[in-house]
Amino acid sequence: MLKEVFLDYSDKKQMLLIAKALANEARINILELLNESSLNVNEIAEALGLPTSTAAMNVRILENAGLLFTESQPGIRGSMKVSSRFCDKVTFKLMLGEQFNKEEDTIVTNMPVGNFVNCEIHPTCGIVNEKNSIGIFDQPGSFYFPERTSAQLLWFFKGYVEYRFPITIAENGTINRLQISFEASSEAPFYRNDWPSDITVWINDVDIGTWTSPGDFGGRRGKQNPSWWPESLNQYGLLKNWVVDANGTFLDDDQISSVTLDQLHIQDTYFASVKIGIKEDAKHIGGVSIFGERFGDFPQNIVMRLDYRMT
Repeated sequence: MLKEVFLDYSDKKQMLLIAKALANEARINILELLNESSLNVNEIAEALGLPTSTAAMNVRILENAGLLFTESQPGIRGSMKVSSRFCDKVTFKLMLGEQFNKEEDTIVTNMPVGNFVNCEIHPTCGIVNEKNSIGIFDQPGSFYFPERTSAQLLWFFKGYVEYRFPITIAENGTINRLQISFEASSEAPFYRNDWPSDITVWINDVDIGTWTSPGDFGGRRGKQNPSWWPESLNQYGLLKNWVVDANGTFLDDDQISSVTLDQLHIQDTYFASVKIGIKEDAKHIGGVSIFGERFGDFPQNIVMRLDYRMT
């Protein structure tokens, strides 16, 4: 999510700049065009059927209002200037005597299971995409193949995988709730429905709690599984929802730890580290399987939801 702008009568100059910038159909069309990608002036002019000079003038007006930004990028002949939309939302407050009501908003990030940035893997282990296996089963080195980013299912007996989710809220936003959702199960050779495993989640290296998975589930096909996946192997997991707010950490609405959002320091950097794995001293070391949107029962990857308020 890009910058959000909130304006009232205390900043009449900026209100006027933005109002004038938006009071033109060509400039509205430029903002709409740049919703999908960044373009140079010639590309904008061609796409909208405008003279290049007209497109350039309107881009400058949008830049001056803070709605676009332009940067130099390498081109075929030297550098070229490329424009991008800089703002997602503009709110004008026209009523005197009240501050802005705090607005609630949400950012949702859908993270493919193969997009981990770090890992520690102990066999039994494996990683597959919707077409075939990646590397060789039970060899941790397979988790470092470039093809890992296409993974739809991965499993390991002990260790962890780490993901990094972007933190991109506006400067005057405050996160008040974080939710992580993913489908997981234990990891046993082939599958064993009764195979408990203590699966822990860490956020920014803070242990937020442990869930004991009851088993590595099989006996029927996972609803999303590709046809090539053998029925003798693990088939599906359970969808688990972890929520951290000012009151603690909750798993499927039940509190599992006293860790609060403030302890995670989510807004201190540009990303949140999320680790999923098995502790060395876990009571039940039975591995973990993590399912992507094309494996298991649920058509989703690892999803982070951030709820925040604007001040």
